Amino acid sequence: MKRAASIIFRSLILVLFGIAIGLLLGDNVRRSLYAGNNKISKVLQLVHHNYVDSVNVDSIEGVTVNNLLQNLDPHSLYLPPQQAQSINERLDGGFNGIGIEYLLLRDTLVITQVYDGGPAQQAGIKPGDRVIDINNKKFSGTHLTQTLVNKTFSNAKDSEIELAVISLAGKSIKVYHIKRGHVDLSSLDASYIAAPSVGYIKISKFASTTDTDFRSALKKLKTEGMQKLVLDLRGNGGGYLNSATELASEFLDKGKLIVYTKGIHEPRADYLATDSGLFQQGKLAVLIDEYSASASEILAGALQDFDRAIIVGRRSFGKGLVQQQFAFGDGSAVNLTVARYYTPSGRSIQKSYKGGIENYRNELADRMQKGELFSEQSYLNDSTFKKANTYHTSGGRKVFSGGGILPDLFVPADTAGNTMLIQELNHQQLFNAFVIDKMQPELDNFNTDDNFLKSYCVSNDEFDDFILYASQTLKEMDSNEVKVSKDNIKLLLKAFAARYKWGDTAYFQVLNSADNTLRKAIAAIN
Repeated sequence: MKRAASIIFRSLILVLFGIAIGLLLGDNVRRSLYAGNNKISKVLQLVHHNYVDSVNVDSIEGVTVNNLLQNLDPHSLYLPPQQAQSINERLDGGFNGIGIEYLLLRDTLVITQVYDGGPAQQAGIKPGDRVIDINNKKFSGTHLTQTLVNKTFSNAKDSEIELAVISLAGKSIKVYHIKRGHVDLSSLDASYIAAPSVGYIKISKFASTTDTDFRSALKKLKTEGMQKLVLDLRGNGGGYLNSATELASEFLDKGKLIVYTKGIHEPRADYLATDSGLFQQGKLAVLIDEYSASASEILAGALQDFDRAIIVGRRSFGKGLVQQQFAFGDGSAVNLTVARYYTPSGRSIQKSYKGGIENYRNELADRMQKGELFSEQSYLNDSTFKKANTYHTSGGRKVFSGGGILPDLFVPADTAGNTMLIQELNHQQLFNAFVIDKMQPELDNFNTDDNFLKSYCVSNDEFDDFILYASQTLKEMDSNEVKVSKDNIKLLLKAFAARYKWGDTAYFQVLNSADNTLRKAIAAIN
């Protein structure tokens, strides 16, 4: 039940945020909407001018609009201004700020990551720096919250912020004057050689910069001897449609149909591969799971339909509705479903939402309870797929519609790697905190990430120290879950240490060293 609750929560987040950004237009075109002379606007005006108590009409308006949209389908959403801005920045490949990640540790902001090329890095800020004062005012020890931090650091481009920090090793305060600016956000989490001649690239979202980021990573891997590729789309909730089609063009011959869309008010639109691909030859595996959605499913479905790649993992989310964003003057917006996606063979990606929004949100938990995350046979026996229309790949293999992309090679979920204890440790940021508080002397013994990855292992004593450290925050830890989770906790401690010292690629290299799905994908293309 605990794991089902976790899946429901992650599914809800994916529905409301990640896959709500599966937008039809990737060039940031927005259509403005204006309130008309209708019942909704009249009722809101009546409330504003005549209601007995003071009310926040903007809040009521947002809830009203969202309830209306959610009765249409699960992915038509109202986005308040801050959420709309955050989503658009995430997909546009950057944001205005100083370019840091942080952890609030004992009421002090500790910097955990500094983005390459951002203002903070250019100023000399380093991971481990503790922010004491901001703009000559005390900051540490002032009951810090994420909301307060975000408000303090967000401001107009080119505006200046003064940080007084103490480095991890030092005792003296150093003052930095940093001018806020554009911070690039790569849509690639990691790229490295995972096995002899096999490259690995993980993509977290389909943003405006995804194809550029991918091409840059691919060229580098080719110089390192890559001939085959594993593309990891697990957990990728989607993004811009044209970013997915650009990436598909890297693998498919010119003129191949990647996806088509159509709706009552939207005529069929075909998206074809161009002739600019960098990996139109060479063996390819694509990793997907139940959190791969929207643009991820478009890419996986196209590569599967043309037998261009082997799809490895578990059935994808099943989000095949196209949203277009319509903006309001106050910065809020509506993501409205305007069409459906169809793979080249004609498959609809979208799973059913006839049972209502609650059933839709619980669908991933239902998959787990039915055993689908652990047994391929469970979904092959599912009535949804037994009744579904059968389609065929270009090579004649049977594929199905009815809700997501089914993998060619099934790999069950790792239950030991996703216990409630590990989720809570992650939620409380205790891995990061332990690395900062306790693991620095150990990390200083390694000059390179390669040396660290090959020779460092978390000892049993360090594991015991971590459990004792975590117990100060998590007062009750199930001893059986601690035992079951031990190997994965040790793996995560090493991974977070690697990320803190060397970045995301090192983090995923550690995690992937014990990843059965990646292991099977490499074996399949070899």
